[in-house]
Amino acid sequence: MADATDTTDTPSGRDYRDTVFLPETPFPMRGGLPQKEPVILEQWGDLYGTLRAERQAQKAPLYVLHDGPPYANGDIHIGHALNKTLKDFVVRSRFLLGYDVDYVPGWDCHGLPIEWKIEEQFRAKGRRKDEVSKDEFRAACREYAGKYIDLQRDQFKRLGITGDFANRYATMDFTSEAAIVAEFHKFKNSGQLYRGSKPVMWSPVERTALADAEIEYHDHVSPTIWVKFPVTGASDDHPDDLLAFRTSTPSIVIWTTTPWTIPANRAISYGPEIAYGLYEVTAMEEGLEFAPWAKPGDRLIVADKLAEDVFKAAKIAAWTRIYDINPSGLECAHPLAALDSGYGFSVPLLAGDHVTDDAGTGFVHTAPGHGADDFEVWKAHGHHEVPDTVDPDGAYYPSVPLFAGLKVLETEGKKTGKFGPANGAVMEKLIEAGNLLARGRLEHSYPHSWRSKAPVIFRNTPQWFIRMDEPLDRLKNALEGGNPSKLYEFGTLRETALTAIDDTEFHPAAGKNRIRSMVEGRPDWLVSRQRAWGTPLAMFIDKQTGQPLHDAEVDARIVKAVAEHGADIWFTAPDADFLGAHDPVRYEKVEDILDVWFDSGSTHAFTLDPRLPEHGYTGDRPAHWPADLYLEGSDQHRGWFQSSLLEGCGTRGRAPFKAVLTHGFTLDEKGEKMSKSKGNTTDPLTIIKESGADILRLWVSLVDYSEDQRIGKQILQTTVDAYRKLRNTVRYLLGALADFDEAERLPLDQMPPLEKFILHRLYELDAHVRQAYAEYRFQDVVRPVLEFCSNDLSALYFDIRKDALYCDRPDSLRRRAARTVMDEVFMRLTAWLSPLTPFTMEEAWTTRFPDAGTNCARVIPETPAEWNNPAEAERWAAINTVLEVVNESLEAARRDKLIGGALDAWPTVTAPAGTFAPFDCLDAAEIFRTSGAELVEGDAISVTVALADHPKCARSWRRVPDVGSDPAYPDLSARDADAVRYWDQTHA
Repeated sequence: MADATDTTDTPSGRDYRDTVFLPETPFPMRGGLPQKEPVILEQWGDLYGTLRAERQAQKAPLYVLHDGPPYANGDIHIGHALNKTLKDFVVRSRFLLGYDVDYVPGWDCHGLPIEWKIEEQFRAKGRRKDEVSKDEFRAACREYAGKYIDLQRDQFKRLGITGDFANRYATMDFTSEAAIVAEFHKFKNSGQLYRGSKPVMWSPVERTALADAEIEYHDHVSPTIWVKFPVTGASDDHPDDLLAFRTSTPSIVIWTTTPWTIPANRAISYGPEIAYGLYEVTAMEEGLEFAPWAKPGDRLIVADKLAEDVFKAAKIAAWTRIYDINPSGLECAHPLAALDSGYGFSVPLLAGDHVTDDAGTGFVHTAPGHGADDFEVWKAHGHHEVPDTVDPDGAYYPSVPLFAGLKVLETEGKKTGKFGPANGAVMEKLIEAGNLLARGRLEHSYPHSWRSKAPVIFRNTPQWFIRMDEPLDRLKNALEGGNPSKLYEFGTLRETALTAIDDTEFHPAAGKNRIRSMVEGRPDWLVSRQRAWGTPLAMFIDKQTGQPLHDAEVDARIVKAVAEHGADIWFTAPDADFLGAHDPVRYEKVEDILDVWFDSGSTHAFTLDPRLPEHGYTGDRPAHWPADLYLEGSDQHRGWFQSSLLEGCGTRGRAPFKAVLTHGFTLDEKGEKMSKSKGNTTDPLTIIKESGADILRLWVSLVDYSEDQRIGKQILQTTVDAYRKLRNTVRYLLGALADFDEAERLPLDQMPPLEKFILHRLYELDAHVRQAYAEYRFQDVVRPVLEFCSNDLSALYFDIRKDALYCDRPDSLRRRAARTVMDEVFMRLTAWLSPLTPFTMEEAWTTRFPDAGTNCARVIPETPAEWNNPAEAERWAAINTVLEVVNESLEAARRDKLIGGALDAWPTVTAPAGTFAPFDCLDAAEIFRTSGAELVEGDAISVTVALADHPKCARSWRRVPDVGSDPAYPDLSARDADAVRYWDQTHA
């Protein structure tokens, strides 16, 4: 049927518009989501509590999603929106699948970003950080974090996130800090904790050590130098003339990108498998704008493979290779020895597997206080003393000859993070000593603090570590009850963690290899930080032995005090309050704070553990351990996933999760990283304000979250278009189902073939949607459902059944069948899409069933197995092949103005034998949406469109032979006359 307001070519007489059963619904075409969604939120009230109560009353199985805590700092950004929306998809879809879902949103509160904000606030008041007591400073940090927890919570709720916000967790809560301390004590008491002095990544800007998870790499331009170390001694197996007085003293050449570490040099490393040679300079390049530092007669020892590169850098034009050199047994002088006796020590040659001849000189300048490999090779050769050359601010200690007080990096002002004077000063002194061979600049990937974005340095400093490669026997003995887990077969934290990774399900699967490779190669876990705002390493150290105090009563007093007063009590209470009978004079209180990753890695301990029934919990918020899922960005393989993994394995022998899901990062429309300075950010709060949360949620559901995604105005417009189609589908269903009741419902055996096909599609989609939700494939929910709405419903089913819905009498089997099927479609669409676009599906559900409770509490309706009908699917696939050709021909006839609309047409379709078998028992004209049709066997599918040569029905506008067959209604077809007679009788 055409548009009901069209009166073109309609016979004069009665106006039948009132007799046409047009769709009626108050559900508007325009969403108006920004205004409507807050109203729905208000109506939901404590939606999460309602859903849990209903599922627990139904004895539903429990599903636990443990929340990775966002940082309590600032408004939410698009990354937050993506992450929390994906989590909400999980929560709502698990409720939809019939689970009781435990999800407690949390916040990470400790750490440097907040410290900096508070430092800025105090500076604005004219107070430096060292002028503020730790108690006052920490109180300001706590207040700041609390403000943003409240702000972000409200913003998440506006996005439609459902969770146990009333019982949210925060790492700064007193009970949380106490639990973190208790988890730390488990590592202390099981022998996994130790204090070591070794080079760690250190941020001079932040004045603290950093772990691998706190590092990101950026391009950085560093000075490069080639430095000569004069050979001063050689073992007997070296040539007699190596150090002969008649020749120039040979020098080993090293290359480094950190000139500032030269004062810390104590050795040179070489590769035992690398070929080295002694070379003599015979000529220098001419016409240079400066005088090179090399000269003819100089003798240099370098790797043969790299000799030409070294000489090119030094502007050496010609050279002679004298003979092979074995570096073993050589000793050198420090290149600054001639300038200060403080460098008058010998520099040995040490064999090291880390040395290659891929770049540089084939020798590695070894400063054991400023490099992990340097430290390890120094220790491996029996050396124990590691020099301290750089202080926490990144400046040389006063004891460093020639360079006392000079900074490696600037830590204050506009030049923060830029090189200080140290590099230049070292190079000038090397020139003065005659031992700088060449210098240059190199752009390379360099570690930076992920918080300050400033470069970091390697610095030797005493820190606290958790061992990765020591047996966990003491942990095994400490765990109470039950049989030892199979994880203990391996003995070490690293091996336990690797086994736990193998036992974990990863989405996508590639995540397993990624985190596995990280854990395989990671160093011991650095857990101490030299900052103020965090959970302390609340323990005492025996001053005589240097070992932690192991006393369960002391530990218990510490944990109890922190639970009652917060971690601040550790810094303010007298030591005697904790030590009991122990002499405070004998013990040192550790005031370092824990790595914030230890905080967040322990969240399972204070969020899930207290609510385990096996721990005596009997309330209405039960959890279980391990969690079913952890969900965060892919960067958390080295962050929260890994710290949680190590914390769980180190205290309980397994990971605190059964599965891990990761998502990529959100980029702009060009695929570039978002940046406020670029002006290419997309603000989720703006999207919600202008378009509604369901638009943002629909975008999340449409993207492949496992990869990096893009967002911007054009992409969002595409999302709006998809939403509009979805909304119109739901609106059409609501209109078509007005006043539908159970008396109308038709059993399957009375359904026409088209209805059986749509039910078959529902059967297929139901299984697909359930599986996709179970596997967290949200894109594989929404895209097939949208295609079903567009292709199977709008383009086929609704279009074909429009005539029956509008013009059949209400009790006709065809119309009843259509409304029965549309009811089944509505019941499933509003359920399937509820986790993804909950506001719109709630609006649709309550429009139809205002007294039926929230749509969010439903489970997916059971789909009868008898709906599965592959034969009907095959039939309609064949029909569609013919239909596509017919539609093209009708469109061409419309363009040529042969017909005004499809109902003006009476096509003749020609096709090979058997093509029309699927049309058996069907009305081809109904399928083609024409007034009539002829099907004729022939050679190939072709269509001839002719005008329907019959009167036009004044009600349905079909041109059919029986128009006027009922004398009471001379301008109607027989079907329409019957329908109007029924309407007249029921409206008399």
